[in-house]
Amino acid sequence: MASSQPDSTWRTSRRTALAAIGTTGALGLAGCIGLGQEGDEDGGELSGDINIAGSSTVYPLMFAFAEAFQGNHDGVNIDVSRTGSGGGFQNHFCPGKTDFNNASRPIKDEEKQLCEDNGVEWIELQVATDALTVVVNNEADFVDCLTVDELKQIWQPDAAETWAEVRDGFPDEEIERYGAAETSGTFDYFTENVVGEAGAHTDDYQATEQDNTIVQGVQGSEYAIGYFGFSYYYNNPDVVKALKIDDGDGCVEPSLETAASGEYTPLARPLFTYPSTESLGEEHVAEFARYVVEQTTNEDLVAGDVGYVPLTDDLQSQMQSRLEDAIDQAQG
Repeated sequence: MASSQPDSTWRTSRRTALAAIGTTGALGLAGCIGLGQEGDEDGGELSGDINIAGSSTVYPLMFAFAEAFQGNHDGVNIDVSRTGSGGGFQNHFCPGKTDFNNASRPIKDEEKQLCEDNGVEWIELQVATDALTVVVNNEADFVDCLTVDELKQIWQPDAAETWAEVRDGFPDEEIERYGAAETSGTFDYFTENVVGEAGAHTDDYQATEQDNTIVQGVQGSEYAIGYFGFSYYYNNPDVVKALKIDDGDGCVEPSLETAASGEYTPLARPLFTYPSTESLGEEHVAEFARYVVEQTTNEDLVAGDVGYVPLTDDLQSQMQSRLEDAIDQAQG
């Protein structure tokens, strides 16, 4: 197992592992993934299970946090599953079945109500910033940049059927679409910020929680288009082509730098995890939550390994204060 400050060899191994888990929907970390280092001598102090569901976008980041945490606490078994933000809240977290829910958008009012109805209290912790990425086939030489309005034409309920309908000069070829499922926070964020209404989305597309499925679909057709969180593209930059987005001030590529600076609009977005207050009453859960917040400014892990923008020191401090208040409440 690895420490929280990996060397370059270990970082390469982790990035390989993160790319590989794009094909899976869940991963139990009880045995970890064998990246070659031992836990420290205090590894037996904490013990217990932690169950995490939710966003496929946050999944690789939480996987990396969990994997590194277990390097020092081999008595803690962490299971991370990918259900979509909404699927996690609806079916796992708010019914009281999981300790954390990852989300690529804020919790909705109806989800808050469901949690309240089931007596589940929670706090919201931002863990990173994402540059939601639109991709096309590497052979799609006709397009390098789309305006937000053109994106809307492609993804709105009454969507364009061919590329020629989107822009003069584009080929008169049918658009093949791959994107997030309705249970996904990425679906919610994309529809609200591109189409202009949450949930407004064409039915003429392949919906999935598996980023790898989206990539395979786009790879297989010169006229395909898809979207997902930046991490998968960051770890697989040669597999598909990322499009620049023009929100009125010119074409801007998705990157850690443009997401951090605020240039990449409207697709830069905060990423969250929601721990259960009751679960924070258990010491091993509280310590893992503390570790997650501590690592949110770790450039090597968050940016270098996973491909998201780390928190600023000020924002991390806010999250730490929020978490400690919740732990005091749970354990007081």
